[in-house]
Amino acid sequence: MPTDCASPLRAPLGTAGRLREALCALAGGQATVVRQTERPWASITFEGARHGFELTFDGIEAVGAGERFVEALPDHEFAIPGQLVAEAAIVAVDHRLLPGPRMTVSCELLLLRDV
Repeated sequence: MPTDCASPLRAPLGTAGRLREALCALAGGQATVVRQTERPWASITFEGARHGFELTFDGIEAVGAGERFVEALPDHEFAIPGQLVAEAAIVAVDHRLLPGPRMTVSCELLLLRDV
């Protein structure tokens, strides 16, 4: 179910919800989260989860916010309690002009438990 970042409804509590809120803030409240996934991840020394998001930006102003989001995400300093964002990457970007300006961004983030 899509979640409008500008909506007053809060995302579910927990790490995934806090991450969604952080991404919505980075998108300037101009995005709609249309997909969110989470897969456990572990190595010999770390454990966490890989999170995937697909966000849409509808309209000229929102597409501008999307462009800023794409530029800022890889180097953004996240503040999520108990978590370290080890990797944040843009996986795909799709621009459409008709029937109106729309940008779809897919991104993946690797969060590690910070103990």
